[in-house]
Amino acid sequence: MKKRILIALLTLWTASGLRAQDKNSFVLWYDKPGMNWESERLPVGNGRMGAMMMGAVENDTIQFNEQSLWSGDNNWDGAYETGDHGFGAYRNFGELRVQLDAAGTANEYKRSLDLVSGLYNSMYTSGGIRYQREAFASYPDQVMVFRYTAGKGGKVSGRISLWSAQGAASVASGNLLQFSGTMPNQLKYAAQVAALHEGGSITVTGNELVFTGCKALTLYLDARTNYKPDYNAGWRGADPMPLIEKELNAALSKGYMALRTAHIKDFTRLAAAARIDVGITPAALRALSTDIRRAKYAAGGADPDLEETLFQYGRYLLISSSRPGGLPANLQGLWNNSNNPPWASDYHNNINIQMNYWLAEPANLSECNQPLIDYIVAQAEPCRLATRKAFGANTRGWTARTSQSIFGGNGWEWNIPASAWYAQHVYEHWAFTMDRVYLKNTAYPILKEICNYWEDRLKQLPDGSLVVPDGWSPEHGPREDGVMHDQQLVWDLFQNYLDAAKALNIDVAYQEKVADMQHRLAPNKIGKWGQLQEWQTDRDDPDDQHRHTSHLFAVYPGRQINLKQTPELAKAAIISLRSRSGNYGKNINKPFTVASTVGDSRRSWSWPWRCALWARLGEGEKAGMMIRGLITYNLMPNLFTTHPPFQIDGNLGISGAIPEMLLQSHAGEISLLPAVPAAWKVSGSFKGLKARGGFTVDCSWKNGWVVYYRIYSERPQKVWVRVNGAVKEVMTGTAKK
Repeated sequence: MKKRILIALLTLWTASGLRAQDKNSFVLWYDKPGMNWESERLPVGNGRMGAMMMGAVENDTIQFNEQSLWSGDNNWDGAYETGDHGFGAYRNFGELRVQLDAAGTANEYKRSLDLVSGLYNSMYTSGGIRYQREAFASYPDQVMVFRYTAGKGGKVSGRISLWSAQGAASVASGNLLQFSGTMPNQLKYAAQVAALHEGGSITVTGNELVFTGCKALTLYLDARTNYKPDYNAGWRGADPMPLIEKELNAALSKGYMALRTAHIKDFTRLAAAARIDVGITPAALRALSTDIRRAKYAAGGADPDLEETLFQYGRYLLISSSRPGGLPANLQGLWNNSNNPPWASDYHNNINIQMNYWLAEPANLSECNQPLIDYIVAQAEPCRLATRKAFGANTRGWTARTSQSIFGGNGWEWNIPASAWYAQHVYEHWAFTMDRVYLKNTAYPILKEICNYWEDRLKQLPDGSLVVPDGWSPEHGPREDGVMHDQQLVWDLFQNYLDAAKALNIDVAYQEKVADMQHRLAPNKIGKWGQLQEWQTDRDDPDDQHRHTSHLFAVYPGRQINLKQTPELAKAAIISLRSRSGNYGKNINKPFTVASTVGDSRRSWSWPWRCALWARLGEGEKAGMMIRGLITYNLMPNLFTTHPPFQIDGNLGISGAIPEMLLQSHAGEISLLPAVPAAWKVSGSFKGLKARGGFTVDCSWKNGWVVYYRIYSERPQKVWVRVNGAVKEVMTGTAKK
């Protein structure tokens, strides 16, 4: 009997895995070019450079970026001035423009982006000839590649130009286009394109390359600045053009197919590391273009493959905008076509940059978290200087203003607990990887220094309790002492420090100091209508539908409040979250629906946070509604999330929230399927999700019942697992390769 059950489970697991692979739901595709930059074009990126692909038949414009092209002054501290000087802004690098000679009417047009291979394609037929374009951004070889080909009997002809959005003149020579210049802040920048043809010819006309009668045309693009992530070097390094030339020459020597093969191997390694399967979309619906499927879903239809694609798209975008050696993803990842982008396309540390990285560890993209950690390290010294300037010359540690640049810049309002929130990400990288070298050399010094700041900063009340002085609940309400958002962040910081110090068996006396401070922090409060209070004063409005849920940090991404250990506070958090979603106060007796979340709460980043909160609170149906709300109200045809305007935190945030519905590990155990909506319960699986403690988890289920799971770690060890309502201790398997 046991043998038959085992065979059945293995058969179900195998069938589920094959189904997920065969249904091909991780390709975005469209039947027309992407004319609108924000809502229709498709992104490619290698972590440092990115491009938005248009796919026009005749005038094909490829807008591109490099993540370090910033205006603004070094170590700026103060006003939010986003022009050439002051705080500055992330800038548009330029455009690669390919004008193709008309080939008659285009038929059977299709444009696509494969989220696993990282390959972009567009194709059409004209005059019986098939024309195709392929593009990718290579991390291994640090170039972007764009290839135009014609089928049997066809040729491609046209003109190529390179345009700088910062005013540099473009020069054509041989098979090269290039420009270079210096911004008003003395940041040097350069770009170069090499064009190779198969058949036909390439000639120079003015500042353009003219290609004629080619069977294939391949363009290799590299762009850089002389930015260096080093305060002591003045944030400037070597001139960019010599490195560009070196990288392009190396790429050209390898050839297109070798670059393509290396790119696919590199990208797929990350993209295929985790996968979810939450249901089957009918083949007829799956055959429709992505924009039509999105519209049908927004009208109330079911499409579980689209939900899975949304999860994979967030992973795709983080892989494409955050790779080791580079800067972290900003408000738009790295895709920006403006010299005056919304909010400077900066690093907003009161939710946005943090949300960008919620997925990194649980969604099995730990190495993509490295740019954020490197950024925190690089920015620490200018933040120390700004902190001492604002809070006193003898202030230990550091914090930051809400908006940060890449030059040590701190703009707009002080977000005083910003460094404590950064510290959570520093700690979580350790919690998920168990990398003791990293913990000792990188994480622990950061955690301790930020604890030093709060040791000096906290205010003692007459009853001996400690509060964060002059706090603010972003971006809501008055400034006052003991705002719950701030209290919760400092509690989380202290807990993370204590766990790190105990793991290293270090600084016992300071552990006692931090534990005492944590114990004396003024606690969370339950207010007069059962809510988790946002402030020390019980002033919360049950009809307040503000976009922020700052006072619920302790539920997610924090771990101070959970259903098992603090049930009364968790119940109060549920009431507060219902209120924010228009389901309390005057609407207390109305059904909780996707549509009941209205107005200010319909933001690209508010849905993901609420999805994760509902998941932590065990409310799978409501978590699922948040996914539907995001797709319905804040998702554009190319699946970019819009605030409005476009902000990438919604895309990246939802891919961090969805794993919380399937797997949780913040409360001392691994919990399987903690918050699965009814539509997902029928049948499903996940592979490669990560849990704290260095664990990788696979799982499959049927009718909401886990029928198979396996937990991997570097070495076999015991771990507590909550599965099908019971908690059991299991032995892990060896790490997956």
